[in-house]
Amino acid sequence: MGLDKILAISGKPGLYELTAQTRGGFVAKSMLDGKKIAVNMRHNVSILSEIAIYTYTEEIPLGEVFQKIKEKEDGGAAISHKSSKKELEDYFSEILPDYDEDRVYASDMKKIFQWYNILIENGFTDFSKEEDSAKTEENKDEEE
Repeated sequence: MGLDKILAISGKPGLYELTAQTRGGFVAKSMLDGKKIAVNMRHNVSILSEIAIYTYTEEIPLGEVFQKIKEKEDGGAAISHKSSKKELEDYFSEILPDYDEDRVYASDMKKIFQWYNILIENGFTDFSKEEDSAKTEENKDEEE
């Protein structure tokens, strides 16, 4: 399972795993308590693989940011999302030194750290995009 099956639903805490599609939306399972909920098209839903973080040069996919946190923490949990704004900014600048300070807010950092920690707690450690593995397979085919 990649980040393309993990959802953030506006107004709902934590992250959700996409489990099934329905006629009017889909069913998602909470990664916090395991409860299933029906999500319709009125909800504002973000797929984690589609989220990117602004830097001064480009937009970095959220999966790459998670990977950098994972490398810094050796696969362990990151700083708490309840830490002070200064601590969050210092930690974030260690993992992404050129992040755009005008467009990446402390609230964004809190979400990133909270989401990362939820994913780690649930045994999710593969932050690479599905497309990357497909490209690798294509390259192998071309080499043969």
